[in-house]
Amino acid sequence: MKTISMTKRCSLAFISFLLIAIMLFNLSGCSALILNVKAQDLMDGVKANTVQGKPADEKFIGNTADFAIDLFKKTASESNNSLISPLSVMLALAMTANGADKETLAQMQKVLGKDIPLNQLNEYLYSYVKNLPSEKKSKLSIANSIWFRDDANYLTVEKDFLQKNADYYNAAAYKSAFDSQTLKDINNWVKSKTDGMIDKILDNIDKNAVMYLINAVVFDARWETVYNKEDISDGDFFAVDGSKQTAKFMHSEESKYLNDGKATGFMKPYYNGKYSFMAMLPNEGIKIKDYIASLTGESFLNIIKKAENTAVSATLPKFSYDYTVQMKDALKALGMPDAFSSNAADFSNLGKSPAGNLFINDVLHKTFILVDELGTKAGAVTKVEINTSSVMETKTVNLNRPFVYTIIDNATNLPVFIGAVMSMN
Repeated sequence: MKTISMTKRCSLAFISFLLIAIMLFNLSGCSALILNVKAQDLMDGVKANTVQGKPADEKFIGNTADFAIDLFKKTASESNNSLISPLSVMLALAMTANGADKETLAQMQKVLGKDIPLNQLNEYLYSYVKNLPSEKKSKLSIANSIWFRDDANYLTVEKDFLQKNADYYNAAAYKSAFDSQTLKDINNWVKSKTDGMIDKILDNIDKNAVMYLINAVVFDARWETVYNKEDISDGDFFAVDGSKQTAKFMHSEESKYLNDGKATGFMKPYYNGKYSFMAMLPNEGIKIKDYIASLTGESFLNIIKKAENTAVSATLPKFSYDYTVQMKDALKALGMPDAFSSNAADFSNLGKSPAGNLFINDVLHKTFILVDELGTKAGAVTKVEINTSSVMETKTVNLNRPFVYTIIDNATNLPVFIGAVMSMN
């Protein structure tokens, strides 16, 4: 029998990532909290068209795994717990990419789908999330929304952009004033769609912001075999900095053993076997940061593919934490810098603004996870913020002293009347 123990080489960051990497998403969008949004929902008048979709194949799975691992490696902390939802980020950016064109679109396509063009990626993602299971004791839900400023001086949205995101991503679209009420609405939407795990995504609304594209994910599942009281005991956890910490450990017998030559691990199924928890412990002498750096999409998929059916004595600590990460630098480094450039970005298929060029100002990702004896709860929110390159300046003219006025013929701009006001008496 092979035994797995948690040592100082283990980091909750990687355990948590692997959990989320296999949390695939569906578009049920259900929530136990009441959604209270006062903004106008423009999707009331946009009926989703029937789309064919494209079943997940080897290319899509391989390319998506590459994106997930590459993004994790760019955003994982070397000293603190980390957690991302790669497909939450992908879905938020795929919605945004439907508004991109030319080189901006080409870069976003390459980062998100590699050699899969956006029109096909939309179809893959549609089928992918539509066919994923979600049930009472193994819930998985995702919701998408688009919020834009209700002011033609700032933004006019292309209807085709809204239509595509209705067709493929079941996105709600809200037209709002981008004031204090909008701030409340967006945060209420986030709290509702994450079952209260993440209570807000915005602290304030940027004065240049004209659109937010937001994706929210909830995973809430019981273990197939929950831990009993006698399965839980206190123990020492050796943190990445070498310090010894007290933790509650959960012990179980599992049946899938993982070994890639650099780390060993196990898989633990959730209720009904539709999803699994997966953990990998780097071998003695291999630092967690080096192990993460060695991963690729292909190697990650191979770990699961080569799982050995054998008895595993597994020990897992109970843990809970949240994580926030700005993804702009990571995504630029992965190959889509133009989308973040106020000069180079091309989001002409999204809409247009007389206030300046549209570009992505920020991609903010928030996550939460709880792993205990009953199962796992996890939430994720990704916010893509679209800004204009300049503020629409408000001019002021106060006719409180003598002024000239004209009445002109608009066809020629010639004055029909012209005069001056010197006094009100």
